[in-house]
Amino acid sequence: MSTIITRDEVKKKIESGAVTLVEALPAMHYEQEHLPGALNLPHDEVDRLAPALLPDKQAEIIVYCANSPCPNSRIAARRLAELGYARVYDYDAGKEDWVSAGLPTETGAPARR
Repeated sequence: MSTIITRDEVKKKIESGAVTLVEALPAMHYEQEHLPGALNLPHDEVDRLAPALLPDKQAEIIVYCANSPCPNSRIAARRLAELGYARVYDYDAGKEDWVSAGLPTETGAPARR
């Protein structure tokens, strides 16, 4: 099960450097704009991509998508928890909330690992 997390909590966790951000939207949305350092893990590809992108099941993971009405982050966070990830948070307000607060974003495709 995942825990809902607020923008301020997300900012604090990013500043601490001890969290992995995951955008649960398709690649085209991720490439247009994503939170700094976020990985792209579309909600419908969690089973296939999570083992390589998120090898540490004890790491703190924040999943987000577009906004509260968007179900992708809830779907991805629930699936990660089902796969044994122990510390999953859902930034339910998502990218829209982050951008509306004037916080920084990045563009482009994810770096290849």
